[in-house]
Amino acid sequence: MERNNRTILVILIAIVITVAVFSSFGLPLFTGPTPTITLPTPVPAVTLGPSGTQQEEGARVEVTPATVQSVIAVMDRLESYSRSVTTTLEGISATARVWVDGAWTRADMELPDHLTAHTIVGEGKVWRWYGNDREVASWPADGSSVDVEGQRIPTYEDVLELETETITAAGYEEKNGEACVYVEVSVPELSQTERFWVSADTGLLTAAETLVGDEVVYTMTAAALESPVAATASFTLPDGTVLHTVGEAVQQ
Repeated sequence: MERNNRTILVILIAIVITVAVFSSFGLPLFTGPTPTITLPTPVPAVTLGPSGTQQEEGARVEVTPATVQSVIAVMDRLESYSRSVTTTLEGISATARVWVDGAWTRADMELPDHLTAHTIVGEGKVWRWYGNDREVASWPADGSSVDVEGQRIPTYEDVLELETETITAAGYEEKNGEACVYVEVSVPELSQTERFWVSADTGLLTAAETLVGDEVVYTMTAAALESPVAATASFTLPDGTVLHTVGEAVQQ
């Protein structure tokens, strides 16, 4: 009887070993290979030295007309900042103070006649009023964050929206003492050349110009920025309606 029990025990152990071996080696023959996961190649961080030379973390990122938009698209950008922007069109200049806090933008532009145009953009809508007027016009936004509807304050988004085939030159360049990514665009139907400089430090457009032939007809220059936006910055309409409170849903 005891011998039979030992025999049964040996048989059971053999069965367990057979099942384990089959599970490890034989089962994939019927179920197919185990799926593999391919991780995306991380985009290397890009920084520029004071002279505009590249100091990357990882592989070198070449900037060409074909790749410059991809490089600009992955730059880190501030979520909350303020700065002054000066635009000059055919010799007439205007300066705007711009506040950006998350998805909200306010621009107060002093026009040549000393009247100030106040513009707030957020939640797909634009609000505008002039001087101390309480009458406010509003309309749907066109998707631009700081262009503020016709005040000709371009942003890096304008560069990303360019037709790639119109980009004729790109690279790293210093502009106004700041290391930048440079983009040049040809607009043959208007006999124009457009140039943009995106800061390698902030990822924001810091300068732009338009040429007709060899003559510069438009320039945009941004002053040094402050970040984050001061808590006193106002996104409030003349009637007291608060459209946005600084710091809400904004992460640095």
